[in-house]
Amino acid sequence: MGAVTGKGMNMELLRDAFAGKRVFVTGHTGFKGSWLAFILAEAGAEVMGYALPPAGGPSHFELLQLSHRIAHVEGDIRDGAALDSAMMAFRPEFVFHLAAQALVKESYTDPVTTFDTNMMGSVRVLDAVRRTESVRSLVYVTSDKCYANAEWVWGYRETDRLGGRDPYSASKAAAEIVFSAYTSSYLSSRPDLGAASARAGNVIGGGDWAADRIVPDCVRAAADDGVIQLRNPEATRPWQHVLEPLSGYLLLAVRLRQQPQEFAGAWNFGPSSSEVRTVREVATTVIEGLGRGRVEIVGTPPTLHEANLLQLNCDKAHQCLDWHPRWNVDKSLEETAEWYRGMQSGADPTALTRTQVVEYFGDNA
Repeated sequence: MGAVTGKGMNMELLRDAFAGKRVFVTGHTGFKGSWLAFILAEAGAEVMGYALPPAGGPSHFELLQLSHRIAHVEGDIRDGAALDSAMMAFRPEFVFHLAAQALVKESYTDPVTTFDTNMMGSVRVLDAVRRTESVRSLVYVTSDKCYANAEWVWGYRETDRLGGRDPYSASKAAAEIVFSAYTSSYLSSRPDLGAASARAGNVIGGGDWAADRIVPDCVRAAADDGVIQLRNPEATRPWQHVLEPLSGYLLLAVRLRQQPQEFAGAWNFGPSSSEVRTVREVATTVIEGLGRGRVEIVGTPPTLHEANLLQLNCDKAHQCLDWHPRWNVDKSLEETAEWYRGMQSGADPTALTRTQVVEYFGDNA
């Protein structure tokens, strides 16, 4: 396996790292998971995806016809026996865990399923890895919301306190505690296995149609030439294109395979503080990029708690992984709007996705 660096990571080096390798991805039918499975397939990996069926409505996974390119297994990560069977039969070298209940608002509506999926489902994934001797690299994805958010103006470091006021955030903090327990009790005793947790948040990009997310809501409003209503317009987030954290996960996976003990632990992947934008700014930019729709501020304040300020300190990834964001927030918003504009004009979604992957991971990037 050749050396891979952050700023120099391109498709050639991705193929060098993953071509012909067995890679197990949970949550491959979701937004981030479908992009990751596509990149790995493009790199020549032998991919098995394990996830629930795509949610209703448009699906990036289905638009890309990924079930014809990878081994697609419909299953629930809470079903330990089925998950064990799939992973042990596939014998992967790399595991990426992305399956989750990923919506804050949904966590208020159904907290039990949120905790059951994000905590106990993650326990099942870790236990399957523990039982599967072929695994050499595990990237266990949680969220930037795993931190006990004190609304600081500076970014959270990997050593800061975990916590969460809402069920989603708390479930992700719990998933991190579970990961720490499993690595200390089981995984760290395997010198040839590198395991790390990855924390990122608020990704944007083509192919996301989830409810109560700012970009999909803008796309739906633009399709009807309607209104996108903002309930918390001045909240700030570390917005980044979906390819940014995925490039970090891929680089981390390779480093874990090469030097398991050195790169184990927790890692943040996010944009610089200068790239933070408010919800209002993002919605306005996306609507302008789509060329239709308008933004409206809802007069009543949100009834459920939402963080107003949250960002990450990514010095560890910059210095130890040589990972750095490539697309600033303006470029990320531009590429996101371009993907949806292409879909509206009848372009092939696979070609749209491949074009952006090649641009991001191009050999001269």
